[in-house]
Amino acid sequence: MAFHGDKKEGTWLLADAENRLKDWLVPKVPKGIETYHLTLTTLLWCAMIILFSFMARYSIHFLWVVSLAIFGQYITDLLDGEVGRRRNTGLIKWGYYMDHFLDYLFLCSILIGYGLMVEDHNKYLLFYILALFGAFMVNSFLSFAATGAFKISYLGIGPTEVRLIFIAANTLIIIFAEKFEIARVLPVVLAGATFALFVTVYQTQKMLWKIDMDNREKEEPDTAEGER
Repeated sequence: MAFHGDKKEGTWLLADAENRLKDWLVPKVPKGIETYHLTLTTLLWCAMIILFSFMARYSIHFLWVVSLAIFGQYITDLLDGEVGRRRNTGLIKWGYYMDHFLDYLFLCSILIGYGLMVEDHNKYLLFYILALFGAFMVNSFLSFAATGAFKISYLGIGPTEVRLIFIAANTLIIIFAEKFEIARVLPVVLAGATFALFVTVYQTQKMLWKIDMDNREKEEPDTAEGER
C-alpha cells in the first residue's frame, strides 16, 4: 500500500504565494544541504526561541530574534520536503515522522517562550492552548489514518498563517511593550482555537460518516446478490 504522508492536502490563504516562493528558493539551496539537514534545523530554531524569549524578560527587543527564528523555521520547513522531491533524495517515512514530531517541539518552544514572559498565575492558559493546538495535530493524524489524505489546514488557516500570527503577536508586544500584555491576548487565542477545533472535528467526523455510509451502500447490493 502506497504511503502518502509526504503529500499534504488542504487550501490555506497563502498557499499560492508559498508555491511561488518554493519555486524561487529551491534552486538556490546549496548541493551539500540535503532534506534531512533542513528538517533537523528545527532543533536550532527551537533552542533560539527559548533562549531569546528568556532574554526578552530583560529586553523586550530580543523578541525580534524570536520572530526571526520563527521565520527561519518556516523557510527550512517549507524547503525540506521540496528539496527531497526535486532531487529525488527524500526520506519519505523518516521525513513524515521527524518533520511532524519537530513541528510539535517547535510549537512547544514558542509556548514555553511565552511562558517565560507571563506571570505565574497566567501560565495555565498556555497549557490549555498547547492542548488545543496538539488536538489539531491529533485530528490530522487520525484523519490521515482513516482516509490516507494528510490535511494540514483548517478553515483556510495553515501552518504558515499560524507562524505569521505569532510574529504579529511578537511585533505588537515589542511596539506596545508598556501597554500590551500577553495575558490579555491568551483568552482570545484560547476561545478562537476552541471554536476552530469544534468546527474542525465536526467537519472531519461528518466526512468520515459519509465515507462509511457510502461504503455500506456499495457492500449491501453485493451481499444481497450473494444470498441469491
